[in-house]
Amino acid sequence: MASYPQTPVTPEPQSQAIHPLAAPYETAQILRRRLRVAIKGRDEVIDLIITALFADGHVLLEDYPGSGKTTLAKALGESVTDAEGQHIAPFRRVQFTPDLLPSDVSGVSIFDVSTSRFEFRPGPIFAHVLLADEINRTSPKVQSAMLEAMAEKQVTVDNHTYPLDAFFFVVATQNPRDLAGTYPLPVAQLDRFLFKINMDYIAREAEIDVLATRKVRRSPPAERLVTRDEVVDARAAMEEHVRVDPRVHTCLVDTARNLRAHKKVLQGLSTRSLVLMIPALQAVALLNGRDFVSSQDIEYLAPFVFSHRLVIAPGAGDTRTVVLECLKGPLEILTRSTMANVAPAQSPPALPSQPLGNGQNW
Repeated sequence: MASYPQTPVTPEPQSQAIHPLAAPYETAQILRRRLRVAIKGRDEVIDLIITALFADGHVLLEDYPGSGKTTLAKALGESVTDAEGQHIAPFRRVQFTPDLLPSDVSGVSIFDVSTSRFEFRPGPIFAHVLLADEINRTSPKVQSAMLEAMAEKQVTVDNHTYPLDAFFFVVATQNPRDLAGTYPLPVAQLDRFLFKINMDYIAREAEIDVLATRKVRRSPPAERLVTRDEVVDARAAMEEHVRVDPRVHTCLVDTARNLRAHKKVLQGLSTRSLVLMIPALQAVALLNGRDFVSSQDIEYLAPFVFSHRLVIAPGAGDTRTVVLECLKGPLEILTRSTMANVAPAQSPPALPSQPLGNGQNW
């Protein structure tokens, strides 16, 4: 996977005022450091996972067995503490199989003889982080139950609706090399995943580091835990204070229209995908220490957000290539228009560890 383009940032004088994004930025950095201790050689995947978490989206990993997906999801769940008065499991793993039932995931109503009433017993989906392992191996009935939970953060059992926690975050996996006995995810379900990440084998040096640090990584990281409320509050602060220029909206819409009209594309992007792209752009800007969305953010995230939502003609090639081809024109227009309108502005207060930039939108 391509690395995120790094742009040098000119340090600015520190202000005594606390920037409203300082706390969310620090929360993101704590999660980043904790996960990098637990998982070696997956820095970009870790950053994308944190980006999706802050953008209130879900992630689909295409990987092979033994790639560290369970360790990654578990480390994320164990990095978050519950809110006071709540008792929600930090992490749950569900192994999806053809004989799995919706109640095995969402929960079931059991008759209590002592009260002569049915009582709801929550399933593993009532967790902060849910690892849906090999999600394409279960029946469409179970996939539909997951669809409601991912889209609306609620589950319906016996005509009763039970809300999930606002933190609720799904990391789903599927093995692209083993298609026997699978139920391919429909486009409607794929559209619920913010990112689809294709993982590959880690670098040689990172794999050596995994072997050398196998005992050390079993110990809890030195970094403190983050609270569930810190993550939820960070989402609200990010939406409020990370600026998105209206020309970004134009760029996204024009890209979507190019994809819908492309001769290799049988089904283009939904409007929902463009809506979900906005908080993803804000989250990746925050993670990189900025309070504004840049054109680089769009170029970096577009393949992860758009590729799995397209249906292209057989033999048409890689969807990532098609996405970047249709993005090129709108992105050039965006870059030229913003560079032509740059005007001096005062610098905002900087984040604790990394300056936010020069105060411009670009």
